[in-house]
Amino acid sequence: MWAYTVGFTVLPHVGGFLGWFLNRKEIPAWYEKLKKPAWCPSRRVFPVAWTMLYTGMGYASYLVWNDLGGCSSKAIVPLGLYGAQLVLNWAWPPLFFGARNLNMALIDILCLDGLAVGTLCSWYRINRVAALLLLPYLGWLAMATCLTIRIWRDNPEQKAAKSD
Repeated sequence: MWAYTVGFTVLPHVGGFLGWFLNRKEIPAWYEKLKKPAWCPSRRVFPVAWTMLYTGMGYASYLVWNDLGGCSSKAIVPLGLYGAQLVLNWAWPPLFFGARNLNMALIDILCLDGLAVGTLCSWYRINRVAALLLLPYLGWLAMATCLTIRIWRDNPEQKAAKSD
């Protein structure tokens, strides 16, 4: 069983790492030049936060999967919501940093918010610990959404897409 626990816990990190790796050069080259609010977290906070958040959500997904008896018909909606929000989570860095498309990044994170809330609600009935493990993620997403909205609003010349 430990292999499943590790697999589910590590899975979210895969897309997070790829998103960082593929877009790491855009951060000093582009992101640092954007107008950001004073409450924007330091760049150093993001990898630490995402490591904790991905670990929590990954382990929580294992708890739900395990409580539902694996890949059963009962797991389709709760794990489908989780998978969909994870895909949108992984899509945000390439949209924001890679394509520099603030419009699409904003749409992505707003849809992500809805799916993450839906995931938490569906998991609450299955495993309350799993749902509680998503609360820090939802809190961080709220901050990230507000930050994305502020960057979108305060950098109108950057909204459409990459222009080099």
